[in-house]
Amino acid sequence: MSRVARLGAFIVLTLAILAAGIFIIGSKEYLFRSTYQLKTQFENVAGLAAGADVQVGGVHSGTVRSIQLPHTPDGKVTVVMDLDRSTHEIIKQDSVASIETAGVLGSQYVAITFGSDQQAEVNNGQMIQSRPPLQLSDLFKKASTILDSSQVAIMNAASATGHLNSVSEKIDSGQGTVGALVNDKQLYNNLQQSTATLNTTMTQAQAGVTDFHENMEALKQNFLLRGFFKKRGYEDSAALSINKISALPQDVPLKTFTFAAKQLFENRDTAKLKNEKPLNAGGEYLAQNQFGYAVIVVSTGMEGDTQKDQVLSEARAMVVREYLVENYGFDDSQVKTLGLGKQAGTTADDGWGSIQIIIFPAGTVLPVDKLAPAGRPATLGPLSSILNNSKQ
Repeated sequence: MSRVARLGAFIVLTLAILAAGIFIIGSKEYLFRSTYQLKTQFENVAGLAAGADVQVGGVHSGTVRSIQLPHTPDGKVTVVMDLDRSTHEIIKQDSVASIETAGVLGSQYVAITFGSDQQAEVNNGQMIQSRPPLQLSDLFKKASTILDSSQVAIMNAASATGHLNSVSEKIDSGQGTVGALVNDKQLYNNLQQSTATLNTTMTQAQAGVTDFHENMEALKQNFLLRGFFKKRGYEDSAALSINKISALPQDVPLKTFTFAAKQLFENRDTAKLKNEKPLNAGGEYLAQNQFGYAVIVVSTGMEGDTQKDQVLSEARAMVVREYLVENYGFDDSQVKTLGLGKQAGTTADDGWGSIQIIIFPAGTVLPVDKLAPAGRPATLGPLSSILNNSKQ
């Protein structure tokens, strides 16, 4: 081959290599491919430089064209990116750009997430959302804080271990109650025996209490002794709350009958009726007229024990209700009781209190949550003295 031919071949080969290099670099920089442009903003780009990769789904799909500083101190840094046209179908309006690091000490690049199918495609030159970059300096600060906390925890653990060692030494030497128990076998045995004896005593006591209750229930059912317990109110204690309500209905009453307690009862601190005749007017009205509910409302004077007066008012309401139900024909489920206890401004000013029969129209509703649970026993403390002679 002649010299001229070799020179020509060299020149052609050089041009081919140069052209290939240009196309390779152009392909990386997307100089000879169809692209579109997107923008995003960060408060800090964490060392990102122009020409850095842009990855979509972990695939190299573009480059950072430029990084523009803000015009004001409170502005953000704008990153302009050139992306391959093929990514236009997967980058949507809700895609998010973030600055990532390739490895621990690698270079920074921009990563863009896929968008949602429902979202529209982005436009050329559009600004998309961004996520603040994670900076190594922040990680190092957090790691330093964690190490400091760990060091404090280790020191506390070492101090606690020292205290435990001191306690163990005292126990081994027989100091204190625990040391005496561990080192003195006889003391331990005595304590075990005392505990067993105490458990046996408690078991026997519980059995005795159970037997006592069973015997009392049996006595209450005995024909000869039933009147004795009933006279003192034990058997009737549940009756105080069976028909009790905690508040009056909101409806306007049809009729109200009011009586002074002194007019009806034997003495000031008992529920035994001495004169039932005044109640007949209320009973006749209930028997001859339609109504929704009738409430027996009882209050006492301001003198005396508060708890005792509360039970006294409930007992008197129960006694008045029983008289009306037994002597007049109407639905007894429509008659309720309400014991108010001490109330100022009662009808009588002699400290006895007053009784009212308040009758409400048909359709009156008692709120369910204000009804007293049926069968709940009332307080037994002062009941024996209140109902001592109420009914035989």
